[in-house]
Amino acid sequence: MRKYEFWFVVGSQSLYGPEVLATVAERSAEMAAKLSEVLPYPLVYKVTAKSNKEIADVIREANYDENCAGVITWCHTFSPSKMWINGFANLQKPYCHFATQYNQEIPNEEIDMDFMNLNQSAHGDREHGFITARLRMQRKVVAGYWQDEEVQQRLGDWMKAAVGVAVSRDMKVMRFGDNMREVAVTEGDKVEAQMQLGWQVNTWPVGQLVETMNAVTEAEIDALMADYTASYDMATDDIETVRYQARAEIAIKKMMDAEGCMAFSNTFQDLYGMKQLPGLASQHLMALGYGYGGEGDWKVSALTAIMKAMGEGGNGASAFMEDYTYHLAKGSEYSLGAHMLEVCPSLAGDKPRIEVHELGIGDREAPARLVFEGKAGKAVVATLIDMGGRFRLIVQDVECVKPIMTMPNLPVARVMWKAEPSLATGLECWILAGGAHHSVLSYDVSAGQLRDWARMMDVEFVHINRDTTPEKLEEQLFLMDLAWKLK
Repeated sequence: MRKYEFWFVVGSQSLYGPEVLATVAERSAEMAAKLSEVLPYPLVYKVTAKSNKEIADVIREANYDENCAGVITWCHTFSPSKMWINGFANLQKPYCHFATQYNQEIPNEEIDMDFMNLNQSAHGDREHGFITARLRMQRKVVAGYWQDEEVQQRLGDWMKAAVGVAVSRDMKVMRFGDNMREVAVTEGDKVEAQMQLGWQVNTWPVGQLVETMNAVTEAEIDALMADYTASYDMATDDIETVRYQARAEIAIKKMMDAEGCMAFSNTFQDLYGMKQLPGLASQHLMALGYGYGGEGDWKVSALTAIMKAMGEGGNGASAFMEDYTYHLAKGSEYSLGAHMLEVCPSLAGDKPRIEVHELGIGDREAPARLVFEGKAGKAVVATLIDMGGRFRLIVQDVECVKPIMTMPNLPVARVMWKAEPSLATGLECWILAGGAHHSVLSYDVSAGQLRDWARMMDVEFVHINRDTTPEKLEEQLFLMDLAWKLK
């Protein structure tokens, strides 16, 4: 991934004189350096802006710098807001207003008028906040002392969401075939997706994939097989089937890399010329950070890649997921998530096993796949749907658990979770909101980060949590529908 960074632009004015401005610049550089040690991405101090031109210039530079994923501002002193208008009016990157101050406490013995003139964050940030509200800017406000862990966590979470925006703007999805026939929710307006989300979604023929597979060398397969052996337990003697998956993975990766694609989709209804549906191949590609969507679901494919990029280390524990079946015993209600083959091993609680089993669908040879149980922990499931004229991101809080049964005859990767606020109520709310059967399950990306991402991308956001009821959600959906019609 690109080495993303965030720009720190500090507000002041020339009225205070060179000595004060030098102190502001020195402190701002210090804050940026110290924060860079704890934030997920570097915070680069750019300028203490004192004029309309300085602000417009740095915003223009930020817009065209590919490594700049967002702009964070702070007003150490008082910064008149009219001089920010021209710059802010042209800002095209995510924006966070960091309302903080250099000193944590008021120094009882030292405070005098010189101190007051230098430390006017409480004054300046309010002036600064007015102009962004007046301009109706999409923004994140993070307030608190800059060395507090909670404040740094909030700032870091916003950074990850902003990186998700940068990844979205560059997103290219490679589709092998169309979506599964007659399925509604995997359809969508690809022109609208590119206009609003930046996604370039196009189709490549399966025949070209087969040609690329045929050109893969045995040496290339040997090298990938060594990676498989190092990462997973080889629980099959059918090595040729595993090698076929390696051949498919190498070919898919070559085609995606050649086109600059970060995500792909396929469908078991279009495997012309292929012996197997890519199972292990798709899983290992997701482990490398690529997004995937089954049955031609390009929306969840792109969302998977974005949420992976937002996760820990730029490739977090996020994966394509499907709600498969429920355990409805009273007091012990669980969802079982899986897919035919393609669940990312980043979700695994233990070392995954490579196994070969019949698929029972797709009319092809038995494919190799990774089999594992998902790890326990708090997570979210998220899905993006096309509502016609707008996109809606639906996020539900869940608690993943070690599966309550072994399911020895289910030869797929699986994750079991308790849904918030309960299985039945959560299911009702998911259906009321129009949630898809495909989603992205993530241990690393929070609902708050996805809310920030949706706000930056101008996407409607629905959050199903422990406080959600169908009645409240119906009212929220009705009001949001009215609001979006007025936009």
